[in-house]
Amino acid sequence: MTALPAENPADPLVILANLPEGEREEFLRQYHRAVDAAHDPAGYHQLRRVLHVWSLTATAVGQPGYYEELAAARAGLVTTVSITEAVPDFAERTAAARDRR
Repeated sequence: MTALPAENPADPLVILANLPEGEREEFLRQYHRAVDAAHDPAGYHQLRRVLHVWSLTATAVGQPGYYEELAAARAGLVTTVSITEAVPDFAERTAAARDRR
């Protein structure tokens, strides 16, 4: 018996399947723009970035209460912390990630 390959969360079809209808048009707009840019090898990284960001978005919007929490955060009704408070070594991590590119 062979195992089926795991679903790739950055696959555009997986992203579309996991996005609510209201998010799909924007995803497709950004995806098509990135695909067009990827015809030039220099644009390939942008395509990968778009797929990565939208795969994270698809995961987030699939969580119960996501839109309500987002609205509350935008209205200033929830307690937030800066990324540097939540991740004390954020600047170092960001610099290291840039260096790996």
